Amino acid sequence: MMSLNKPLSPSTSLRSSPFLVLLVASVSLVLVSIFALTLGPQNYSWSILSSPPGEAPATDSISGGPPSYNYLTPQETIQLGNNQDTFKFNLTEHNGVALNATGRGIISKHTKLEKIEASLARVRSSIKEAAQVRNLTSIHEDPDYVPQGPIYRNANAFHRSYLEMEKLLKIFVYKEGEPPMFHNGPCRSIYSSEGRLIHELEKGKLYRTEDPEEALVYFLPFSVVMMVEYLYVPGSHEIDAIGRTVTDYIDIIANKHPFWNRSLGADHFMLSCHDWGPRTSAYVQHLYSNSIRVLCNANVSEGFKPSKDVSFPEIHLQTGEITGLGGPSPSRRSILAFFAGRLHGHIRYLLLEQWKNKDKDIQVYDHLPDGVSYDSMLKNSRFCLCPSGYEVASPRVVEAIYAECVPVLISDSYVPPFSDVLNWRAFSVQVEVKDIPRIKDILMGISQRQYLRMQRRVKQVQRHFVVNGPPKRFDVFHMTLHSIWLRRLNIQIQDYSS
Repeated sequence: MMSLNKPLSPSTSLRSSPFLVLLVASVSLVLVSIFALTLGPQNYSWSILSSPPGEAPATDSISGGPPSYNYLTPQETIQLGNNQDTFKFNLTEHNGVALNATGRGIISKHTKLEKIEASLARVRSSIKEAAQVRNLTSIHEDPDYVPQGPIYRNANAFHRSYLEMEKLLKIFVYKEGEPPMFHNGPCRSIYSSEGRLIHELEKGKLYRTEDPEEALVYFLPFSVVMMVEYLYVPGSHEIDAIGRTVTDYIDIIANKHPFWNRSLGADHFMLSCHDWGPRTSAYVQHLYSNSIRVLCNANVSEGFKPSKDVSFPEIHLQTGEITGLGGPSPSRRSILAFFAGRLHGHIRYLLLEQWKNKDKDIQVYDHLPDGVSYDSMLKNSRFCLCPSGYEVASPRVVEAIYAECVPVLISDSYVPPFSDVLNWRAFSVQVEVKDIPRIKDILMGISQRQYLRMQRRVKQVQRHFVVNGPPKRFDVFHMTLHSIWLRRLNIQIQDYSS
């Protein structure tokens, strides 16, 4: 028998003591893990619409760990469009190898997350290949609709991305929270975009998964509109109660599930059509800086980042349904330009001051005369003026598209919906605020031939803004999810715990 006091040779100890083998292996793994973590994350530059995001935070305020996502290195970009309209995607091919925060390849068992990231690497390569085909019509077959024409930045890349989304997108909706402030939203009001999207995500028939491990993105199902209704004291101008509710909710999510801390919220999204949506998100640093914020109030001067946030169309459904799409032919539209709306904000003030009761061709009202139909005025106008109010978004943009009236966007710092794939210059007119006095000259300078082209394109793009129940392919529900999908493609998640 071997003496307990006799020293063991290295070879003897490893052969004779399985416990020591396990101990040495464990210590080695711990040292490797500590070394990997002390390397720290490397921030990658990334841009969509040439807008780089803010730097990733150094630590996670909830878990205390390092950031576990990175922005893809822009070695190659996909250009959807030309010149000033170029929309760039940094869909870098990583040869199917998951990257950690230092950009080095990792060797580990293939977790669900790693398999997801490998599939997204393939998707990036597929879209990049499709984008090289400079064709105004997609080359991919589709029984329902094939994107075509200059309304798209790159029809082929958009179609390929859309088809990949239909195959791979999975959304996990957190179950925490009780209605009416969670899992609920108005479907018949100026905020109906918010309520309808929450409703469709909650129904769970499209893209929703019950397995959070297989999800690509995670939905935070709170409604800012409902919080304003139940938590805001009218006239107080105080929204701290709303902010605290969102903060508490994300604390619960972060402590109950691993996914928020894993990505610092970068693969999570919220949505809001209320003006206070951006302010509400600012109560949680990572929600504001990292998460995908789907906002009607898409104002870059107030922190909206096209590189990670989604511009959401504001749609006013008075009855909950859409009726009366379309309008007379261009030859029967007798009004050059039309606007009617309340005096909200300085842009409308300038518009009304300049044009109200000044010119029969530019019909601008703060209140329509008795007996005059708003819908009829839209449908009998060639151009529909869409000035920002107190906030940049306006339901008039979609109302104009529904009436097949060419939208005239008058705003500062507004990112129109679905600008990632739609070329708004092809079917709308964009007027700077300083040029409000020149509106008539600008519109009269558009030739009849050019106007007819723009009006046909408004009819073509209409399908992307229609609200359907249940949703139909390429409608506003799917286009919104596609914008979320694109932003998920532009980040890469690494789970340090795996």
